[in-house]
Amino acid sequence: MTRIDVSRPQFDQNSYWGRARHFFQTTNPLNLFVSSNHLHESREIVRRLKRGEDVDLSEEQLWRHKQIYDSAFHPETEEKMILFGRMSAQVPMNMAITGCESSRALPFPHSRPLARRYAHVLQEHFGGRLLAVVQSVLQRCRQLHEPKRRHSAAPLVSPLQLATAYSVATGGALATALSLNRLAKAAPPVVGRFVPFLAVSAANCVNIPLMRFQELRDGLQVVDQSGAPVGKSRTAAQWAIAQVVFSRIAMAAPGMTLPPLLMDRLERRGVLSRMPWISAPLQVVLCGLFLTFTTPMCCALFPQTSSLDASSLEPEIAALLAKNGSQKGFYNKGL
Repeated sequence: MTRIDVSRPQFDQNSYWGRARHFFQTTNPLNLFVSSNHLHESREIVRRLKRGEDVDLSEEQLWRHKQIYDSAFHPETEEKMILFGRMSAQVPMNMAITGCESSRALPFPHSRPLARRYAHVLQEHFGGRLLAVVQSVLQRCRQLHEPKRRHSAAPLVSPLQLATAYSVATGGALATALSLNRLAKAAPPVVGRFVPFLAVSAANCVNIPLMRFQELRDGLQVVDQSGAPVGKSRTAAQWAIAQVVFSRIAMAAPGMTLPPLLMDRLERRGVLSRMPWISAPLQVVLCGLFLTFTTPMCCALFPQTSSLDASSLEPEIAALLAKNGSQKGFYNKGL
């Protein structure tokens, strides 16, 4: 009989590559095709292992069940997450949305006068609306993930808070994109291709803090080295949210900055003029290719259980940590 410790990931979380390997497994889009019966079988096996039971499977098979469990179920509530809220849905969802948003900034082909005429009309009259639709979908899909990623100790997000974050993030991204679009008109065409990335970055800087406003206001639970809670820290919440914002922006950066350079090269060589239909699909595929790697690698930038020196935390928390003989406070940064 084989038994593994399902309370921790398979790989060492104290090293970057250990964390990256863990997220490569949990964000694997192929996990979306696992049947419902197989998902529940994996959950039952994980539950048995948590109870200390022996399971007649190899260690490799047990870790595979643990990976499937991590990709589809909440780690603490064991709730089966909706398809769009799973870690394994990260890449395909962001691939489609980010790719469409990036392709919106692609210049229209100029090889045919008729195409140029109608492209100009579309860009002038519907460009802003299209951006609004894409940004709205982008922010709404990201908010589908947020409540599912919270740990059980975190406060629930109220409908008002959700609506506020959605409205402000979408509005902020739109204002950024439209303002930069105007400025980009006087710049070389390649400059305009980077507007969607700046809009997404601005939205992340607004959306995530608003979604986790209660943590900023009330503090994030901090524990000592033995895992005993010592109080809630606003400083820890600020660091946690800053880490998540940085990771999200870094996650989007390669897929929204490198493909525009390639597309610009293809346009200069006349490829997009000869095959205008390839622009959007190619942009989406390129974004997906980058996100397949950047999603797990950027999720792994910071340990899930991060730490701060006691001296950096509030005096009362620092005093409790010192009393417990701990020089650092630990907190769950979220995703």
